[in-house]
Amino acid sequence: MFVGFDYGSANCSVGIVIDGQVELLPLMDNSHYMPSTLYAYDRDLICQAVYQQLPVSDQAEYASLRAAQLSHAQRVRHELDLSADEQAVFVGKQAQEHYLDMPEEGFYVRSPKSFLGATGLRQEQVALFEDIVTLMMMFVKKRIDHILAEKGLGKATHAVIGRPVNFQGIGGEQSNLQAEAILTTAATRAGFESVSFLFEPLAAGMDFESQLTSTQTVLVVDVGGGTTDCSVVKMGPNQSQTSDRKADCFGHSGQRIGGNDLDIALAMQGVMPHLGSTCQLVTGKPLPKQPFWNAVAVNDISAQRDFASLSTKKLLDELVKDAVKPELIKRLQKVQRDQLGYQIVRQAELAKIALSEHASTQADLAFVEADFTLDISLSQFETAITTPLAQVESLMRQAVDAATESMSGRTSPDVVYVTGGTAKSPAIHQKISAVYPEAQLVVGDHFGSVTAGLTKWAQRVWY
Repeated sequence: MFVGFDYGSANCSVGIVIDGQVELLPLMDNSHYMPSTLYAYDRDLICQAVYQQLPVSDQAEYASLRAAQLSHAQRVRHELDLSADEQAVFVGKQAQEHYLDMPEEGFYVRSPKSFLGATGLRQEQVALFEDIVTLMMMFVKKRIDHILAEKGLGKATHAVIGRPVNFQGIGGEQSNLQAEAILTTAATRAGFESVSFLFEPLAAGMDFESQLTSTQTVLVVDVGGGTTDCSVVKMGPNQSQTSDRKADCFGHSGQRIGGNDLDIALAMQGVMPHLGSTCQLVTGKPLPKQPFWNAVAVNDISAQRDFASLSTKKLLDELVKDAVKPELIKRLQKVQRDQLGYQIVRQAELAKIALSEHASTQADLAFVEADFTLDISLSQFETAITTPLAQVESLMRQAVDAATESMSGRTSPDVVYVTGGTAKSPAIHQKISAVYPEAQLVVGDHFGSVTAGLTKWAQRVWY
């Protein structure tokens, strides 16, 4: 069975074609979307969970690659008094629930896709991300195989997986190759026999293309959880029938800037001042900004490591003594001690969602301090996202500039098609529409368009 697999920064989803129509499969609690999160009681328990779910024929080779981690995992199970078959690693909503129950313990990762193209990863870090992605894909594969079996359709054997134009703003093609290699290894270990990749904005555009009645030059702007990708594509009923679309793809751009970055920006703008980021020292000098940024930079490995370090703890101890408002720094100490950065960014994300329909909302920070709530306004959000949206505009212009020759010198597309969960916010797609005001703006299916396009492409590649 051929599937389209959107392994997204925010959510995962899978589609199949039945009777010529794309059908998204329910992955969790009757939802088509599984949050891209993982929680483990200990990091090395992840590889043990992968080992236990591998076919027996593959276990020996994998065990030789992860001998040290598997040995440590055995000791951890004994120390935590876990039975051999007791679940110790969770994905999706279960991961979120376990993290919220015990944020100061265990190992939690949100949006692992955001890290796959990171430069400077050591081999053991690459191996860790292989295991994280593998376990998430194993969960999805087991779930969809069960659904397919109930439908009498066998198992999912071939997958087209979406990928951003660039996984990282730096690192270039080396970062892209590293990320693709991790995804391929994970998909193979999860049980897929064959894997292919397709740019996510092209996938999103293919779903939109089915609605066109004439040829159009379309700028697809896919604002996802971890990346923004732009593609200028010639689309129409004639183009949709071809299996090789290279000649129709005029220009691409992409960068690691997405919904996660907007959440982080809003957390810095709306929350961190109440934890001391705009406070002063008794000497009149401002406080160092780095620990506040590191606290919420949940998509930056080095920032998270630095925030959790002993040196940051010592710095905050000193700032409590020297700050004009030490009570605010004590809140940051609580965040550092109990590893609450993810929860702060989650509150910012919920505020962003609420501000799509309301002029103001409240963030609940009772996990930092009892009865601690904050009012967050739409104007705060618009101010906070000025810089990341300027980067999105730059990506749009890069893609169109690259396509100008193919567009016979035209400097504007016919249509700007905006998709991705982040683009649901009017503040975001209104800003996007202002870049090319003469073009028609179409706001697509915020979550399902990429998966639908990947699924349709899977049928063309392997049918």
